[in-house]
Amino acid sequence: MPVVNRIAELAAEAAAWRRDLHAHPELGFDVHRTADFVARKLREFGVDEIATGIGRTGVVGVIRGRGRASGRVVALRADMDALPIEEAADVPFRSTVPGRMHACGHDGHTAMLLCAARYLAETRNFDGDAVVIFQPAEETGGGGGEMVRDGVMERFGVQEVYGLHNMPGIPVGSFAIRPGAIMAAADSFQITIEGRGGHAAMPHRCLDPVLVAAHVITALQGIVSREVDPLEAAVITVASVKAGETTNVIPQTATLLGTCRTLREDVRDMCERRIGEAVSGICAAFGAQGALDYRRGYPVTVNDPARAAFMADMAAQIAGEARVERNVAPMMGAEDFSFMLNARPGAYIFVGNGEGPMVHHPAYRFDDDAIPHGASLWARLVETAMPLGKAA
Repeated sequence: MPVVNRIAELAAEAAAWRRDLHAHPELGFDVHRTADFVARKLREFGVDEIATGIGRTGVVGVIRGRGRASGRVVALRADMDALPIEEAADVPFRSTVPGRMHACGHDGHTAMLLCAARYLAETRNFDGDAVVIFQPAEETGGGGGEMVRDGVMERFGVQEVYGLHNMPGIPVGSFAIRPGAIMAAADSFQITIEGRGGHAAMPHRCLDPVLVAAHVITALQGIVSREVDPLEAAVITVASVKAGETTNVIPQTATLLGTCRTLREDVRDMCERRIGEAVSGICAAFGAQGALDYRRGYPVTVNDPARAAFMADMAAQIAGEARVERNVAPMMGAEDFSFMLNARPGAYIFVGNGEGPMVHHPAYRFDDDAIPHGASLWARLVETAMPLGKAA
């Protein structure tokens, strides 16, 4: 079964919505224009219930099916925020806001879900409630977690939840998914090493924090290469080293900033513990003072196996089995949809965006041809998960 006919008819209009959103990118929780745009469209579509201000600036719509006997409630989620990137692409709908760009395709995700919401509100060929969730602050701030803490699952009776993300490198019209962990947990850390500054020509009278920092950096790389099972995945990256201002002074302090990415909670726990032990042990060996500020960010994004198989089946209805990768390798990037999957079972899938620069690149371009594929997936998922005439 290919793209839904009605959704194909709506594709050009949905692309126009996407381009309007692209021209007016907003960051984090400050997505007021975007949220107003979404709420206005949902009202135009005749969505039964619309709530705003959930998780600060999130929008939720409830579409009631022609049948209600099943009591089923299935939620679909899109993200709305952009990135602080100057757009490089020369397109008619280029960002009108300097230093901001929809460089991750969240404008496309919003357009897909709006298109699906319109179709579902028109047809209502399902038994239960379809809940459409438009969340802020996926890139920074954890808007998904904010919406969960604000009671989005309980308030709307959500029983399972699904999300998607476009992915350059996967052909348009294709999908990729896997059961279990599909995206990593993302933690950050700051290591502060306090030495004893002085003249660079007299290191014996100083305690060089740069030397200590170098040993710490080397030790951190050994955690992944020598302490994590080679069949598991982890990344520890020191992304910033700051110490001193000139050539002839040994500084008093060195500061390291970095990230730790893992696909399992036990590996996450081990990495946090061993980073702390490496900092304290190495600093003590040199006589320096070391402090670790380790901050847990987004959790691992874990697909429920049964829901992942179901979502893959729905993708195969749209694209054909040959264009659905059911066991794609996990990515070490992170996704705050993980908070929603921790609250309710569900799954997360990648939608093909064709060839081109990767997300978060200033020349990234969302392919509008992907919209009907994502919207059709949403429509078939709701209609199949909550079929008419088959109440539980």
